[in-house]
Amino acid sequence: MPRLTAANALAPLVHAVLGESIPVEVRFWDGSHVGAADGPATIVLRSPGALRQILWSPNEVGFARAFITGDAEVEGDLLEAIRAVFRAAPQDLQIGTRTVVRTLAASVRLGVLGPPPPRPAEEARLRGGRHSRERDAAAISHHYDVGNDFYRLVLGESMTYSCARFVRADVSLEDAQAAKYDLICRKLGLQEGMRLLDVGCGWGGMAMHAAANYRVGAVGITLSEQQYDLARKRVAEAGLSDWVEIRLQDYRDVATGRGGSGSGGGADGGGERFDAISSIGMFEHVGKDQMAAYFSVLAEVLVPGGRLLNHAISTPDGASFDRRSFTARYVFPDGELEDVADVVSAMEAVSLEVRDVESLREHYALTLRHWVTNLDENWDEAVSLVGIVRARIWRLYMAAAVVGFELNETAVHQVLGVKTLDDGSSGMPLTRADMI
Repeated sequence: MPRLTAANALAPLVHAVLGESIPVEVRFWDGSHVGAADGPATIVLRSPGALRQILWSPNEVGFARAFITGDAEVEGDLLEAIRAVFRAAPQDLQIGTRTVVRTLAASVRLGVLGPPPPRPAEEARLRGGRHSRERDAAAISHHYDVGNDFYRLVLGESMTYSCARFVRADVSLEDAQAAKYDLICRKLGLQEGMRLLDVGCGWGGMAMHAAANYRVGAVGITLSEQQYDLARKRVAEAGLSDWVEIRLQDYRDVATGRGGSGSGGGADGGGERFDAISSIGMFEHVGKDQMAAYFSVLAEVLVPGGRLLNHAISTPDGASFDRRSFTARYVFPDGELEDVADVVSAMEAVSLEVRDVESLREHYALTLRHWVTNLDENWDEAVSLVGIVRARIWRLYMAAAVVGFELNETAVHQVLGVKTLDDGSSGMPLTRADMI
């Protein structure tokens, strides 16, 4: 009888997840292994704790917990390992009952069966109705209020947490982010003296770029207190306080002026109007059920002839990150991706004429590769700032996102709409070349 090893006992589990032709090597805590020894990487289950994570949460969350807690590791190229697993694994990873039972029996024989491991403290625990104001604020805080120093380390000096635009693949990340902002400014037709609203302003990058380069008055709103604090500081340091106002405010309150705390201006008064609106990397937090209300609010505060640009990650038929997903538990709780066709329809439903749709999918893969490199090159500092578990969460999520964009599982679209005048005129240039 062959010696009982973790590899031969748990082979059914590995095959259920990675198929008959396992694309990577899987090595267990006892040194035994299965899979392709010449694959792009080796997945190492370093302790029985990794198996317990998977058995007690037999889906994507279990595998992610094993990785972020260090019970599992990837030796070799993480991106290529994810790519190989992505192609081999089923779209909706759910280990069947039969495989779970066989794996439990194998765990008993190996003497490694145990109680469920504690959930990492970094896991989101939201309360209240989905996309209520309070829950949305908590979801935003979970993701963005992890430390401005950590985000500066990952994102670089531009402090821009959205897809850049690379006019060449070899330009710097900072130049590519500036190019993205400038593209949006031109699509919006910004001119001196206009007022711009930037929804989900992050650390103020778009508002500052527009004010400095197009001499517009800009209002940026965010629900993240840490973003709010640093964005105001950056605005002041750039000498733009007379041009840029940052508010801690929900987008649902823009039309009425409620709930806005900032540097002054119209934060306390309703009836504000804007000549242009940008929403960059915020729409993923809105949710399909709130999409109509979201565009309705923005259309209400947009002047006739004004333009709105919505820049957001998308996927065919849309996707909601449910509780079985790593993304929902650890990265973007309550996050949702919409189909770009639904975005176009929702904008048209509030009388925003859609004039331009552009995909920047490959650009986001390049952007994420820069972020992954920044994290890897500053790993020790990142761990000192946010701890090993959160650092591993960000490394896993960003690496997986690279693969998702490169394999066309996810995209990012800029959708430009205009609020036409009563006579139907739009004020748009005759050609796209004239616009950009």
